[in-house]
Amino acid sequence: MSVIERIQDQLNSNPVVLYMKGTPDFPQCGFSGQVVQVLQACNAKYTYVNIFEDPELREALKEYSNWPTYPQLYVNGELVGGCDIVIDLYNKGELRPMLAAAVN
Repeated sequence: MSVIERIQDQLNSNPVVLYMKGTPDFPQCGFSGQVVQVLQACNAKYTYVNIFEDPELREALKEYSNWPTYPQLYVNGELVGGCDIVIDLYNKGELRPMLAAAVN
């Protein structure tokens, strides 16, 4: 399976996916940590992928998403964005309903 097929499989198999540096318990960058905190505040159910554990995926995802930085949050296979966008959606009250709709 190619790395692109693995990314597509992850996105097709999970309604909410966070590609991040580290894990939710031990984020390895502040931006990843902030997104985890926002997802926890929304009581979101999500899958995470630690990009440090898969260098091939880490590089391929940048091209796949056309987004150069991490974290990257996907909902229903679509890129929502990185830390700033996720926080903005949360502050506007738009993130929680988006996440709730994805898992129902």
